[in-house]
Amino acid sequence: MARQRGVIRLKGKIGDLSFYENDGKSLARLKGGVDKNRINSDPAFKRTRENMKEFGGSAKVGKSLRLGLVSVIKAFGDRKLVGRVVKIMKAINARGAGDRGQRSFEIVTNKDLLVGFELNETDVLGSAFNAPYTITPNADRNEVSLDIPDFDADNFVTAPEGATHFRIVSAISVLSDFVFNPTTSAYEATDPTVNEEGIVVKSSEISISGLVGSATTLLATLPGAPTIPPTSGLLACVGIEFLQELNGSFYLLASGNAMRIVDVF
Repeated sequence: MARQRGVIRLKGKIGDLSFYENDGKSLARLKGGVDKNRINSDPAFKRTRENMKEFGGSAKVGKSLRLGLVSVIKAFGDRKLVGRVVKIMKAINARGAGDRGQRSFEIVTNKDLLVGFELNETDVLGSAFNAPYTITPNADRNEVSLDIPDFDADNFVTAPEGATHFRIVSAISVLSDFVFNPTTSAYEATDPTVNEEGIVVKSSEISISGLVGSATTLLATLPGAPTIPPTSGLLACVGIEFLQELNGSFYLLASGNAMRIVDVF
């Protein structure tokens, strides 16, 4: 890999050279690597094939997580979210049952790897919101109640410049276990009918100064209230978003918004 310099930055391929951008940098590299057919058939690349299958599975499960939270990803996610989620899924896969290349993804069993995950690794929930709260699922795991006693925003909310108000956000989504199907040679959701189901609820606009004035309760219920099987996890997220009031209208700010996976039921 080499870095491009000069006024003109190239993109694409010229002969054996490929020109591309990564993380805002213009780079170039030589074409190389092992022939694809050899990777797919040579016994020497058995471990490589196993890793490729499980990496593909990690990407697929990670996409399911993001789709379940698609309504909040734009407001809260950072540009590295995809890679960070895949990294967690690879760690979950490494603990899974089965042979290498076919190890399963077990969500609830490995909830410790998901709990505490910040959708934005720079704007983290604990830096913006520290009021005490409880989060409780119902018996069927299709509903979560977020309960926050009355609190003083001056003490428990750190707002970005320009903010006049904030909203508390509760998001829940279903993430199924995934298992390898030898027939299709692909990872598939154990519970496809509920996988990626999600809902988001928000509080009313609250001033960033003084007491809220009452307790805040947000009840997030999945559409159709399906009973979630034990082979799926219900991800519960808590977030805060900041707004600016102008002439009676509220405008969402682009910075300071934070959301965390606080539990998996």
